Amino acid sequence: MSDTIFDKILAGQIPAQIVYEDQDILAFKDISPQAKIHVLVIPKKKARNLSELQSWRADEVGTFFQKVAAVADKLGLANSGYRTVLNTGREGGQSVDYVHAHILGGESLSGHFA
Repeated sequence: MSDTIFDKILAGQIPAQIVYEDQDILAFKDISPQAKIHVLVIPKKKARNLSELQSWRADEVGTFFQKVAAVADKLGLANSGYRTVLNTGREGGQSVDYVHAHILGGESLSGHFA
């Protein structure tokens, strides 16, 4: 797999506004936010898209999704609500070939679809 912008962010080659990092994930602000709060969460173990997570162990997939929820909580979105989006493939709107979850919130998203 070739390096993506997310690989370069993980390697420290491209700066990002990091909101959370641990041994499993990196969460950072989206450079083109679609909501008041728009954070991307990427696993440190690379997969190109959601479909590739089928080859991961169940505990690895579970850890990724638990940590996405934990980042949303850290952002203060648990009580007010938020949207989580994973785009897969070009027709699904995926622009970077690295699995990532979008966390969108901080405002009413009833009229938005990301």
